[in-house]
Amino acid sequence: MKLLFSHPTANANVRAVALGLTRAGILSRFHTSIASFPGDIIDLLSKFQPLSEFRRRRFDPALKTLTNIWPWIELGRLLSIKTGLTSLSRPETGIFSIDSVYKSLDKHVASRLKKERSDTLNAVYAYEDGALETFKRAKKIGVKCIYDLPIAYWEMRKNIMAEEVIRMPRWKSTLGGVRDSQEKLDNKTRELELADMVVTPSDFVVNSIPTWAKTKYVFMAPFGSPIVNDISTNIQLVRTDLSRPLRVLFAGSMGQRKGLGDLFAAMRKLNTPGIELVVMGTMLAPMEFYRKEFSNFIYEPGRSQEEVLSLMRTCDVLCLPSLIEGRALVMQEAMSQGLPVIITPNTGGADLVLEEKTGFLIPIRSPEAIAEKLCWFLQNRKKIPEMGLMAKKHAAQYTWDQYSLSITSAISQFLT
Repeated sequence: MKLLFSHPTANANVRAVALGLTRAGILSRFHTSIASFPGDIIDLLSKFQPLSEFRRRRFDPALKTLTNIWPWIELGRLLSIKTGLTSLSRPETGIFSIDSVYKSLDKHVASRLKKERSDTLNAVYAYEDGALETFKRAKKIGVKCIYDLPIAYWEMRKNIMAEEVIRMPRWKSTLGGVRDSQEKLDNKTRELELADMVVTPSDFVVNSIPTWAKTKYVFMAPFGSPIVNDISTNIQLVRTDLSRPLRVLFAGSMGQRKGLGDLFAAMRKLNTPGIELVVMGTMLAPMEFYRKEFSNFIYEPGRSQEEVLSLMRTCDVLCLPSLIEGRALVMQEAMSQGLPVIITPNTGGADLVLEEKTGFLIPIRSPEAIAEKLCWFLQNRKKIPEMGLMAKKHAAQYTWDQYSLSITSAISQFLT
């Protein structure tokens, strides 16, 4: 049994699946844009700040001989972002857009499939927006198509975002996806149509899949958490210092898809110096826009995972009132560092919340609910260390080994 696996960028869930397939002995080839391995030239270059993005492309050495890279479009995208030539990376139309990165690798993998025979390959595994050409070619040679849907299906996303344009028009430019062309949406539909098996990270994503596709084999596996070695130790002393403001963290792209507008509205409603809001992520609008919505927040730019975890340890609570996710990785990252959470069911992490023990689950589009829970934490500061320890313990139950093993086992059962 052999499987070809592809994804244009390297995030934690992709790395876990690739390693799991390798350990199971069923990975034929892994195709990506840029891959780094310990000690190689890309790994060495990543030590220089301008090329620090390469650190996110680091894979386990076990994958080295099985990996093919197709770096040109992705390198162009990264360079255009670094140099401020944003027109080159504009969604869909830019020559170095993220859409071009996905399509380029997809076509490359499809062309490589022409050399494969159905008796040497059992399946292909690809992700939303990067699977269409691979799947079409796979069908021609008679192999199964496994589709990873890491975020809610596009029809649900489009409906919620369209509602947000009406509800919060000032945030329209930050929503993302509202300008997707009909061609792009049709391609997403066709990918799902061609899929034989669908892998998702949460029940929220499962529930977003249209009725006509529910007859496919749909498998759900929640993402893993960072490894916590000091699970029994006390939370940092900073969280027991009740003389300082409650430090609330928002982490993610700075748009209304992740509910930042609602969080700002909650902060305006509370209007208290007792809460310090830290916003870490990529700006989707000029800083002046965010300051006009809520001026009194601390901005922290994106950074490596190690630095993200370090920042989290200086905070008390994570607030992520997202409208649409798959399963936001930042939730388990924060919990692993001892932060209780305030999240919505649409984050894909409802199972992470043990009410008033690891945090709170709130409805989407509710600044009132956000304000209420922030006020609860402000009034119950002494409970935060205990809740943080419970959050660490709960997050530790979700491991990347468990994630990859469950997917690998499900694939093996599906293909036999």
